[in-house]
Formats: sequence, C-alpha cells, structure tokens
Amino acid sequence: MSVTLSAPTSAGTRSGAFGRATNLVCRECGATLEIGPFYACFDCFGPLEIGYDFGSVTREEIESGPRNIWRYKALLPVPDDIELSPNLEPGFTRLLDARNLAAELGLKKLWVKDDSTNPTNSFKDRVVACALSAAREFGSRVFACPSTGNLANAVAAAGARAGIQTVVFIPSNLETPKQINSAIFTENLIAVDGNYDDVNKLASEIAAEEDDWAFVNVNIRPFYAEGSKTLGYEIAEQLGWRLPDQIVIPVASGSQLTKVHKAFKELIALGLVEEKPYKIFGAQAEGCNPVATAYKAGVDAIRPVKPDTIAKSLAIGNPADGIYVLDITRQTGGAVEEVSDSEIRDAIVLLARTEGIFTETAGGTTVGVLKKLVETGQLDLEAETVIINTGHGLKTLDAVSGEVGPRTTIAPTYESFTAAGIA
Repeated sequence: MSVTLSAPTSAGTRSGAFGRATNLVCRECGATLEIGPFYACFDCFGPLEIGYDFGSVTREEIESGPRNIWRYKALLPVPDDIELSPNLEPGFTRLLDARNLAAELGLKKLWVKDDSTNPTNSFKDRVVACALSAAREFGSRVFACPSTGNLANAVAAAGARAGIQTVVFIPSNLETPKQINSAIFTENLIAVDGNYDDVNKLASEIAAEEDDWAFVNVNIRPFYAEGSKTLGYEIAEQLGWRLPDQIVIPVASGSQLTKVHKAFKELIALGLVEEKPYKIFGAQAEGCNPVATAYKAGVDAIRPVKPDTIAKSLAIGNPADGIYVLDITRQTGGAVEEVSDSEIRDAIVLLARTEGIFTETAGGTTVGVLKKLVETGQLDLEAETVIINTGHGLKTLDAVSGEVGPRTTIAPTYESFTAAGIA
C-alpha cells in the first residue's frame, strides 16, 4: 500500500529546495512519504531513500557544471543554486590509471578512484555536503553525527564553513589523528565509552528527543546517503561516459556500495551511459565482517558482530545497508570478501610503493581484498577494474608505524654510504 505523509510544518522548507527529488520511498514496502527529516517508513519501519523525477539530463548539462559534486546537482536532492551556499565543494577527485599495481597483480586494466584528495581527505565530504543542504532547508539548529572518524572530520569542517553549530560523537578509542582532525574544527567533539554501534545508538536517542538536531547519518540519512552516488557518476564520466566491468568497494554501513550501484542504474536509465553488465565486490576486515560472513554462508540475514580491527572506519558491527550489499553483490555476480589486519597493513604499503598513494586502513582493506580476489580467481584479470580509496593514510598512521621506517642509519660520510650498499 502507498501512503503519503506530510513533513512537519516546522521544517520551513522552500519551494524547489530539493531540486528534482519528489518524495521519500521505503526500500522495503514501497510506501511513499512527502519529503521531510524522516529516515524510517511509518508503515513497516523500513529504511527510506530519495525518489526523483529527473526529466531530461544531458552529458553537456553535467559537463558545463563546476568541477565538484555540484556538476551532478540535477541528480541530487539539492536546490539548483546549491553551489552558492558555503560548503567545502568536494568531489571530482582523480581517477588514477594504476598501471604499476595492475602489473603487480596481473590485471590488464586497473583504476583507483582516489577520494583522499577531498577537503578533509575522505569521501565523507561528499555525503556531508548533501546532508548539510538538507539540514539548512529543515531549519536545523545543530549539525551532528556519530562517527568512526572520517565523518566526524567532514561534519566538523563543513559546519565551520557553513557557520552552523556542530557536535560530533566518536568512540573514545578512535585513532588520535582523526580525533585531532575533528577537534580542530569544533569544540564539540564528544568521546563515548563504547564502539561505533554504541555511539550510533546514543545519537539515535538524541535525534528522537531533539527536533532541531540534524544527525547526518540518522534522521537525515536519506539525503546524506545520496552523496555517495557522485562517486559512481564521476567514475563513469572520467571513463568517458561508460561503466567499468568490475569494481571493489569497502563496506562499513554498506551505503557507499549501494549508492554507487544506484548511480550506475540512474546513468543507464537516463541514457548517459550504455547499459552493460558489471560486477560489484565488497571489502571487509576480518575483525568486522558481518556482511562477508553472511555472503559466504549463503544467507540473507546479517548477524551483528563486535568490531576488533585496525580498520576502524569500517568497524560497524551492525551495518544498516548490509542486506542490500548482499543483494547487489549477488545480483551482479560479485562477492563480499575479507582480509586480516596483517593483510591490510601489507596492502597499504603495496599501494603506496606501486602508485604513490598513501591510503588509510579502509583503502588497505580494499586493496587487500582486490589482491585476494585475484588470487582466488574471483576477478576477471582481463576486465577493466576500479577500486575506491576512501581516505588518506595520515589519518591512520598507527596502523603502519611499526611496519615502515628507516632502512638503516649511516654516518654523514661517503664511505658510510657506500658501505651500506643502498643502491
């Protein structure tokens, strides 16, 4: 049954505030709601996402836009004048032809979508930009989030740029660089004794009580999640308006993977790319692998786990989009694979020494899974492959601090240099 519900009158939204977005749609029962700060279906409590009436969108329209995510504003729940609002202008990051890594692994063609060059050095700047637009339109007083680190950095910085009060909640054992990268932008960095799932539960309780708080990944999650689509749009455009054959994406909540898939489907439906089969693979760490476990067991239910991994940005033990990741990877002929902390460290070094990209532990997980998929024969070596690097390694220095360092120490003399046999 389809129902339509009205947004609260206190939202204060203006006409056209959400561009070509038309409603909210339940991903489970299909019920529709009028656009508002809702994230769960009023009928079945299923998760909500944005519905659109795109009309006609051309390549030329997109290519004439700014070199950031707002070139795709016609495909996002944001106003036509969004680029005029103070924001960090993330996106349109490089798609690197990874020839050296491809040769190392035996792949014919490999690309790295490198989102470590975003304003706060992770892909989270994309989703936060869309969430911030929604928070403005709903008249929110506080911009907030529960986070494993990168999201906290992005929310704090975006809030500072926009002049809105920010509050970010993190697990108390989060890596120090990520804590500093948030605290520099806001005085309201709140450490919580517990893991991410504990932090997220607290945020949900606060959101239920505080109507004027916009938690980007809780009560305005449908708008926030749409920002991940821009990764898919950019990959297709940067490949010359075509889709890759196979893509490997890290899985935390699973939202990024599901939205890249949604982006590919939208591009096909709009005639912006040619329809073709493609495979999507998910990457998890062994210390937080609920989706990989379900995939390998051939089941649909995700059993929550207690995270224990160096890949803290992927340490979500009860992933909200886990079941949809299972659906997509199975439908496309992909898989969900996992790697150990040791393999993650090795993969961070491998990417750095082959392509000059210093990735954080999430990227190490992705590269590690890429390598494992090759070794186990799950990837087609001849097919064009893309992997996503979601953040910069300077955020997770502790992960590799014991793995790399000076090869040797020599005296400041030529004799000492030659004796060391350096080259």
